[in-house]
Amino acid sequence: MGPSSTPDLAPGISPLSLSTVAVVGLGTMGTGIAEVLARAGREVIGIDTDEAAARHAVAALEAATARAVRRERITERERQDVLARFRTFTDLQAAADADLVIEVVPEDYELKRQVFAELDAVVRPDAVLATGTNALSVTRLAADSQRPERVLGLHFFNPAPAMKLVEVVSSVLTAPTAVAAVTELARDLGKDPIAVGDRPGFVADGLLFGYLNQAAAMYESRYATREDIDAAMRLGCGLPMGPLALLDLIGVDTARTVLEAMYAESQDRLHAPAPILGQLAEAGLTGRKAGRGFYTYEAPGSATVVPDAESPAAGGEAAAGRTVTRVGVAGSGTMASGIAEVFAKAGYQVVLAARSAEKAEKAKARIAKSLGRSVDKGRLTAEARDAALAAITPAGTLDAFADVDLAVEAVAEDLAVKQELFRTLDKVCKPGAVLATTTSSLPVVACARATSRPQDVIGMHFFNPAPAMKLVEVVRTVLTSDDVHATVREVCTKVRKHPVDCGDRAGFIVNALLFPYLNNAIKMVQEHYASLDDIDAAMKLGGGYPMGPFELLDVVGLDVSLAIEKVLHAEFRDPGLAPAPLLEHLVAAGCLGRKTGRGFREYARR
Repeated sequence: MGPSSTPDLAPGISPLSLSTVAVVGLGTMGTGIAEVLARAGREVIGIDTDEAAARHAVAALEAATARAVRRERITERERQDVLARFRTFTDLQAAADADLVIEVVPEDYELKRQVFAELDAVVRPDAVLATGTNALSVTRLAADSQRPERVLGLHFFNPAPAMKLVEVVSSVLTAPTAVAAVTELARDLGKDPIAVGDRPGFVADGLLFGYLNQAAAMYESRYATREDIDAAMRLGCGLPMGPLALLDLIGVDTARTVLEAMYAESQDRLHAPAPILGQLAEAGLTGRKAGRGFYTYEAPGSATVVPDAESPAAGGEAAAGRTVTRVGVAGSGTMASGIAEVFAKAGYQVVLAARSAEKAEKAKARIAKSLGRSVDKGRLTAEARDAALAAITPAGTLDAFADVDLAVEAVAEDLAVKQELFRTLDKVCKPGAVLATTTSSLPVVACARATSRPQDVIGMHFFNPAPAMKLVEVVRTVLTSDDVHATVREVCTKVRKHPVDCGDRAGFIVNALLFPYLNNAIKMVQEHYASLDDIDAAMKLGGGYPMGPFELLDVVGLDVSLAIEKVLHAEFRDPGLAPAPLLEHLVAAGCLGRKTGRGFREYARR
């Protein structure tokens, strides 16, 4: 259910009645919530037992409103009115006249229970009590209070003034009138509220923290460096931050607490905190706030990363790469055309080989259209377009690869098809040529073993659309030679792509982290916990994702998504990675996403 299904306001509770709001706990989140409320015209009572925290909250509001005046978003008179509406106290007795109390003290159940017990003795009988928890049980807090019907969760996202999402969490004990009033208040604050039930992590964090946990485990296993994991998810998925940098921002200890709560309920191994989270937390390396977590920072609280023992050494590759001037691209689909375009624009001579000369010509025509669009948008000159097209030679047979220095296959994601192609490349390509596969889910070594020169075979996983996406996952097998690895990294740099190194296992970096997250989103819908629209909104508004999980699934294709999830499940044998039955049912019904006009949503036929 979402905001559209929120009950109508009942007599006696309206958004206007929530005119005085107490915020208990003036850390970063509490201070941000207080600012949002005060700027929206509410009387705000800030309460923190630490006088320094209260002073800091006032100073933060003064600074934020001063910036707003400088940017001409508010007048100086309006600023003074906002400041006058915010008063701070060190005693919970100050909440006596509040219509709504929002608790945002640290994520410790006993501390929160104590705060609620003291509030019970102070606030009016009709006051609403909200907890800002993202991991602890709202139901348990409600049950332990004197009036459980007025207790709910109100989960803002950090930074509260900027983030639009608010999760309104009701327990089985919560009165619908309280939910309705708080939901309307959130809207009045300019937020986008979604209504969710009580379970650890709710929607946004429930999906986000599982993904962060898997990224931490990936780093801990030394499968990829922290820099490559973060770059892969930023460039491959368009995320604002990589997962390890985000863990440092959130706080490693906080993430561990949330995951412990999630695992206690789900018993899903994907939620069991990666041991490194405990090790870092126990050592006090909790992220930015401590000056060190997965990364090292200039000072506690600083966002500036400084080099440490794990930082990549300057000086580039240890091994020298092979010379590449001619590139062969095998395939005639969108990915093959995109890769050929990338190489041609970078000045390489490209042979584009398909199963027939006609298919190869069609692929080149597709490239011509793409280059034409770039010219129309001012991204490319007509001369550069003509030069790139002239560099591409279409061919109807792989025999045309006889003189290429690098052969890249982008054919169907079918191991037998790829192995047959590599057997052909082994016969056709000259000694010393690098042979690369763009597979996203199949073992690269299985392609390598189809040749007599497995040391020359490597994975180059481009992302679609190849001309626009900056990431390439460079996948070494145990047999790949150092100079082949160096060659591909050099080529990636020359075609203005960002290479990240990873080993030859299912999903590499991006898909291994992305698809379990997508699968968990499907499980939420399958369990009737939240709607497609609310989940998509939560991840875009609360996580900064460019697309919600169901938008992305429909674009990728449900059949493609299912195939990748099956490969991940088969490789890692984790029950939590088993594809959600709902996904399997949709694929069996032929609902494959946008390409068929129906997936999780329906689309207009073109």
